[in-house]
Amino acid sequence: MKKILILGSRGMLGQELVLAFSLSCKGNVGPAPRVPARSFLAEGGSSSLSVSDEGVVGWDKEDLDVTNFPLLEEKIAALKPSVIINATAYNDVDVCEKSDEEYQKALKLNRDVPGKLAEIVAKIGAILVHYSTDYVFGGDGDAVGVGTGAHIGAPLRGYDETAPPSPLSRYGQSKWEGEKVLALAFVETRHGASLQTANMSSGFYLIRLSRLFGRPAGSGKKSFFVKMLELSQTQEELKAVNDEVGCFTYAPDLAKATKKLIEEKYPFGIYHLPNEGEASWYDGVVELFNLSHPVGAGFKPAPTPGVILITPVPASTFPRPARRPSYSALANTKFPKLRHYHDALAEFLEQL
Repeated sequence: MKKILILGSRGMLGQELVLAFSLSCKGNVGPAPRVPARSFLAEGGSSSLSVSDEGVVGWDKEDLDVTNFPLLEEKIAALKPSVIINATAYNDVDVCEKSDEEYQKALKLNRDVPGKLAEIVAKIGAILVHYSTDYVFGGDGDAVGVGTGAHIGAPLRGYDETAPPSPLSRYGQSKWEGEKVLALAFVETRHGASLQTANMSSGFYLIRLSRLFGRPAGSGKKSFFVKMLELSQTQEELKAVNDEVGCFTYAPDLAKATKKLIEEKYPFGIYHLPNEGEASWYDGVVELFNLSHPVGAGFKPAPTPGVILITPVPASTFPRPARRPSYSALANTKFPKLRHYHDALAEFLEQL
């Protein structure tokens, strides 16, 4: 039996990956079945998977410390998976920025772990899927260009898959270091060749996402939208940043897009897979409450019973140790576009 190994299986994305690979989700990326993720952990992919012959194994930190490389290699060698999906990451952006010790932890998880996984899959002949972030980009204006591939010649706004990273924070740097290590582990490049110009045909998908949201993770992590809903229970006014623009990514949609990428044998390399629609954090909060409280959300001059006042503020209102890019929208030019985040957000609210 072919096996798919999902690392970080109780995280916000990991739990949706378990569902997507355990159930039939062929066709367009859309709603995911709402069932407990861990009930689908089975003993037991490749680039040509069918639901009937695949087995899904989910490991989280309770099962394995992925930074224990000898044990990691031993357990994977015994399992012999055809596909390894790495949904583990260090993403405490501000703590990482303040602490050298935490930055080393970030490098261990975001750089060293994918590097080790690349070595392992090369030995066992498997496919590796690894996730990165929009925070590898600096929001410096290099994001406007002309589409390629299916969008050739079309005006394009957003960082496409060939855009050169220029991270502003330690967290972003740790993720970029992981991308470079991953590419070098698979590809012997010419002197001076970059990740973008390398011929990445050796067995991995690097998927960038941003502003992940979904049902609360089994590990306890909550998304931005859940936090906003919780704050609205105790506050009549919410302040949201309006000068940081990016894309939101719905975990179930990303999980099913990942499955499609593997099943349909898309070329190995870099993919940007957020939901469609650029938005500031403020835009996202307004849409959230327009959907959950349709009457007047975000538009009343003063709070009234049952209405949330949403105020746009600059990022400087919330001083944070780590710099964020003011613009980090990801342009998807290589894969069918995921649905608009408005539609995904509506489904998310229905299923809370």
